[in-house]
Amino acid sequence: MRLLLAGAVLLSAAAYYVYLPLPSGVSEPWKLMLLDALFRSFMQASDAAHALGVCHRIHLLNWVVSWVEEIEAHSCDAVRVADSTLGGVPTRVFHPLGGSQLKRGIVYFHGGGWALGSARMRSYDLLCRKMAKDLDSVVMSVDYRLAPDAVFPDQYYDALAASRAFLTPEVLHRYPD
Repeated sequence: MRLLLAGAVLLSAAAYYVYLPLPSGVSEPWKLMLLDALFRSFMQASDAAHALGVCHRIHLLNWVVSWVEEIEAHSCDAVRVADSTLGGVPTRVFHPLGGSQLKRGIVYFHGGGWALGSARMRSYDLLCRKMAKDLDSVVMSVDYRLAPDAVFPDQYYDALAASRAFLTPEVLHRYPD
């Protein structure tokens, strides 16, 4: 009987934690609720790790995100993808195959407020691939250093160094077609 009562209490607590009031027009609300609960759990775990002195909360969040999201550079039929270093900064370059002779250049900075994410994340990789293919442009995604290891304006200087290197004649001649 005690085991049944404990199970009911734990199930009720889990349902309370997962439940999130959503507008009626949201399709698949349970997926959104579970994703929200997962994100909140990671945030609380990172706060606990920080409070215990294990690591900085951002390090744990970045580790989780990179474990789930990071992918290797691989080319496809439409876009050649390569990891490179421009201006001393790691980058991922997306070069569309075919198309016009003269290509535009796009410098892409991933989101994350200078603290989270990577140019190697699946979501940013897919976005840059699509931009390169649909816009017939060479896209350089900058993998700038992140806080708390790098303090602002280090991220800005990384972005500036990669952008300047991307615009040099030596680099521009690598992508003539």
